[in-house]
Amino acid sequence: MFKIARANSAQSYSHAFAEAEENDTLVLSQFTVSEAWEGDLSNGVIKLGARATLLHGLDGPECGLLSMMRCYEAHDRAHILELFEQAATSSSRFCYSTTIVHADGHRQPVFCIGESAGLEEPSAGNMLGLFVFPRFKLAPGAHLRSYG
Repeated sequence: MFKIARANSAQSYSHAFAEAEENDTLVLSQFTVSEAWEGDLSNGVIKLGARATLLHGLDGPECGLLSMMRCYEAHDRAHILELFEQAATSSSRFCYSTTIVHADGHRQPVFCIGESAGLEEPSAGNMLGLFVFPRFKLAPGAHLRSYG
């Protein structure tokens, strides 16, 4: 899944959704780990949290996009790069899902939701987003199946 939409700052993501209840948050944390990330478009640096850094197999929390994507499924990288390039040229909201392939062959599904902003202003803009990692790994050679 690779999606992008032009941002309309006057509309909120959740204008039609009620606030999450405590039970929703508990269920979400039972099945997933999530962590925020941010990117500075003036220098291309992406800052990940501790969990995302570990799961992406990086040495430190600051990296470039290509370094972050190195662990992603090879056939998804071009699509994800295209999403980030589009989001870097026009304020946008985007999402993607892929699989992180670890050195030991295990695979970790990852979902990313993000937004770019400030591109219409004199500064270079920024990105922020959220990684969602389901609390399971796939065995080496296993793949998620798509239905529908």
